[in-house]
Amino acid sequence: MRHAIWLAAFWLASGVGAQEAAIGYVKNLSGEASVTTAGKTAKAAVGTPVQQGSVLRTGPKSSLGVVFKDETVMSFGPDTELSVDEYLYQPGQGKLKLGSKLAKGSLNYVSGVIAKLQPEAVSVATPAGIIGVRGTHFAVRVEEE
Repeated sequence: MRHAIWLAAFWLASGVGAQEAAIGYVKNLSGEASVTTAGKTAKAAVGTPVQQGSVLRTGPKSSLGVVFKDETVMSFGPDTELSVDEYLYQPGQGKLKLGSKLAKGSLNYVSGVIAKLQPEAVSVATPAGIIGVRGTHFAVRVEEE
């Protein structure tokens, strides 16, 4: 619930009309990180919007926290790369989906509304396989070969 209050305040302050495509925002950051959307890379800062198709990257000795509209929280460790490939959050119509790909690094995931209402709608692909979310929290690390 604490994230819902933060999200509501952020969506209002951001002007939903101007940020309609935003599915989440950077909540915290330590060190260097970036958000690449539609081929444009921006240095991550608290409040940077995340959109479907965004690629999130952290540098060495860095971390990044993102909160999504449905209150899903993803925290990334150093040298991490994750793409948000699919995001659909329309609970009133039963349209829910969160699909992402962790190419490298570490991810700590805490479920939001999508996973609670429809667990099979959430997946995190890795080079070795796909993680289907059936609980509320997990951590994963992808080592570079």
